[in-house]
Amino acid sequence: MMTEFLVRHFIKDHEDVEKISVRTAYGVLASIVGIFCNVFLFAVKFVTGLILHSVSVTADAFNNLSDAGSSVVSFAGVKMAEKPADKDHPFGHGRIEYIAALAVSFLVLEVGFTFLKDSIGRIRTPETMNFQAASVAILFLSIAVKLWLGLFNRKLGEKINSKVMMAVFTDSMGDVITTGATILSLIVFGLTGVNIDGFVGAGVALVVMWAGVGIAKDTLEPLIGEAIDPEVYEQIRHFVEKYDGIAGTHDLIVHNYGPGRSMASIHAEVPNDMDVEQSHEIIDRIERDAAKELGIFLVIHMDPVEMKDERVLRIRKNTAEILRELDPACSLHDFRVVYGEKQINLIFDMVVPIEYDDETRQKLPGRLEERLKELDPRYACVITVDYEYVAKAEE
Repeated sequence: MMTEFLVRHFIKDHEDVEKISVRTAYGVLASIVGIFCNVFLFAVKFVTGLILHSVSVTADAFNNLSDAGSSVVSFAGVKMAEKPADKDHPFGHGRIEYIAALAVSFLVLEVGFTFLKDSIGRIRTPETMNFQAASVAILFLSIAVKLWLGLFNRKLGEKINSKVMMAVFTDSMGDVITTGATILSLIVFGLTGVNIDGFVGAGVALVVMWAGVGIAKDTLEPLIGEAIDPEVYEQIRHFVEKYDGIAGTHDLIVHNYGPGRSMASIHAEVPNDMDVEQSHEIIDRIERDAAKELGIFLVIHMDPVEMKDERVLRIRKNTAEILRELDPACSLHDFRVVYGEKQINLIFDMVVPIEYDDETRQKLPGRLEERLKELDPRYACVITVDYEYVAKAEE
């Protein structure tokens, strides 16, 4: 209820999530809410830690302060990422959002390292703790706030497909776990008098550091260049193939320039007997429609394919079946047949999994040609080994 209230009242056109301005508004809202919640929690936990002389509570407090600082960095990153394209950055500034998230991960890691050192010191020389039921109640309040903040970021992150917000959700859930561990140390001390504060503080620090590593990993992937999400792959493939005159697609590559900013290229197969100008008109229309409907700058390469010659279609079918027998993970496209007096050239691309080693990649074409020569000794293969840039779907 609160999430919907904030979105409706503070984000104009909140349903139009493809617009850069709307995405920015979501990011600003999440940052401001994060700053408010984390500063509030820092103040509460810091005072509680001083009263209890607890390093684990104090560590948790400064973790919240770092989260507030992270929200400030995220706010600045989101606003800078909104800048439009210019002559030096023709694809815009969207990747600044990823750089901001990377900076956040370093802040989180720094806090984790600092309090790991303090916790180890507290294990060596334990200090007296003061158990108060009111302090435990305050920490339970902290769990409630962090749980809500995490779910708030997850809902907004799923709505605009934001990795940064999903990272904040993960970090918030880590905070819920660490605060729960802090409460455990206080309860154990209150019931038994045994001080496990230093050990719990070390655990808190390790969880914080693990969250920082996770945020860095999620942020670096789009910066380095990650495989295409299977859902995105299917969305673009179906979008292109739904047009009359398109027989199939392959070789889709997507380049990410920030959330909601992507450039893609794809090969579209068209009948080789169709008028070139007609095919070109279809390709142009698909590229324009993709920009409007998908928000993707799509470049389409046109590949003419044989659709009627029964002999060519039969050879292609036989080749595909043999390849499937040799390795079901492989496929072929761009199939052409060139007839000569004593030789028949079969020219095509063979798609193999990108993780195959060089030896496997080199042997497969030879094995396929050997099997084809059993059908007709005149067959000679001209094979280009290709890859798919699509991530494996999660089972």
